[in-house]
Amino acid sequence: MLEHFLEKTEFASLDDFLTNYKVRVPDRFNFAYDVVDRYAREQPDKKALLWTDDRGHERQFTFADIKRESDRTASFFSSLGIGRGDMVMLILKRRYQFWFSIIALHKLGAVAIPATHLLTAPDIVYRCRAAGIKAIVAVGDPTVTAHIEAALPECPSVKCCISTGPAVPEGWYDFDSSIAAAAPFRRPEVANENSDISLLYFTSGTTGEPKMVAHDFLYPLGHIITAKYWHNLDDSALHFTLADTGWGKAVWGKLYGQWLAGANVFVYDFDKFVPADVLRMFGKYGITHFCAPPTVYRFLILEDIRAFDLSALRYCTTAGEAMNPSVHDRWHELTGLTIREGFGQTETTLTLGTFPWMEARPGSMGIPSPGYSIGLLRPDGTECADGEQGEIVIYTGHGRPLGLFREYLRNPALTRAAHSDGVYHTGDIAVRDADGYYTFISRIDDVIKSSGYRIGPFEVENALMSHPAVVECAITGVPDPIRGQLVKATVVVSAEYRDRRGPELVKELQQHVKSVTAPYKYPRVIEFVDELPKTISGKIRRVAIRRLDSSGHKAC
Repeated sequence: MLEHFLEKTEFASLDDFLTNYKVRVPDRFNFAYDVVDRYAREQPDKKALLWTDDRGHERQFTFADIKRESDRTASFFSSLGIGRGDMVMLILKRRYQFWFSIIALHKLGAVAIPATHLLTAPDIVYRCRAAGIKAIVAVGDPTVTAHIEAALPECPSVKCCISTGPAVPEGWYDFDSSIAAAAPFRRPEVANENSDISLLYFTSGTTGEPKMVAHDFLYPLGHIITAKYWHNLDDSALHFTLADTGWGKAVWGKLYGQWLAGANVFVYDFDKFVPADVLRMFGKYGITHFCAPPTVYRFLILEDIRAFDLSALRYCTTAGEAMNPSVHDRWHELTGLTIREGFGQTETTLTLGTFPWMEARPGSMGIPSPGYSIGLLRPDGTECADGEQGEIVIYTGHGRPLGLFREYLRNPALTRAAHSDGVYHTGDIAVRDADGYYTFISRIDDVIKSSGYRIGPFEVENALMSHPAVVECAITGVPDPIRGQLVKATVVVSAEYRDRRGPELVKELQQHVKSVTAPYKYPRVIEFVDELPKTISGKIRRVAIRRLDSSGHKAC
């Protein structure tokens, strides 16, 4: 499939890749017709999606299957009045109906809005009103449907709701029976233009209301690099990205680039994350490639990994948050496999990556992807030198990279604030070494300024995470009349250390940080908690910790 879109698909070296990677962009691209349906015509029996769940069910879908089911789904959606430009929210966990639905929406030129099942009624109201959502497709989970039902009286734009079962509330359509009864699908004469919006995400920022990140129909082509040259996939791969379909990471790792690269996508549909159950999947199905956020790897290395069959696994990647080198090193010790880090945002595709021709350096996100012109800027807008911290920016003056978002929908002021004058500001701080490798430091708002030093939270978190007591931690700054700010650690400890929480463990952790990083970074304040405040997508909400501290909340 890649030969239809790339001038060259195989590269002899990193320099060859960076210099000669070029995408041929069709005049009117639609992933559903130009990739899924093309596979169905040319290789109908090619494996596309291996779906399993935690109750022992499994289904292997070919591309012929995906075409047939997405056609039925598109016909059903069309009968409900859904067409080009209409907004449809998909709250489908890891159900295989997600793939039917998103491909169907692409075929109609409609806009897919993946969303997490963790949304409450107010969250749903906000999204429906902000985007003008016309329909909701959701799992028939009583909690999920109850939140939707509670939201509907305040969502006048929503004309219909569809459930995948088993529960189908009164007045809702049943997904499976409805698509089974659908008339033959008739392809629209013009489904879309390249610049039309195909995908909309509500970002899970650590402050403020979620922003609406709008991607066009060319966005999938930006993920060729993600799958083929970062995940290192080929036709023989069974690729497992551990992500719910409500998050952007799902289309990063469970759809666009993977199918363009010819891989079979593995899906494990579960309600509760059990590390041992996930590890069993590797041996049972022969998973070859794996991508998960660092938090997942942290839980996996606490298991007796050598008791599981990982013999088919040959490539591992991570993104979503920065990875502590100690986690990488332990995974390598237990499996012999390197974890290759990457970086991107909901607004982008893979912006920085550790590619196959490169040495993987634990803690580093890698180098800029082809097509992305990356810089590091000081607060005054000048370029940083190597070894100096600065904001990651993307230069767009000579062309918009494939995969960069179109806009923050219906918010031109916010769009201009982030992307204007040929520069997109990511809001992320990093440092670049002499070899061009980038290492994440923090979000701009999270930098701590203490006694004249600029301290990135992740530097201190790295040091703390290498102590066996620490399961999770968050570093923030607390006001201090002498130093400006003090470094504070909010720490979740392992079960073995819970009874030791107190002044002695505080001193032990402080000494540990001093022994593994520059002493001025050590946390002068440490608070032990049972859990950290997080966004709905699992990101640590340092702003919530700072707010508690400013209100007079006391720590150790």
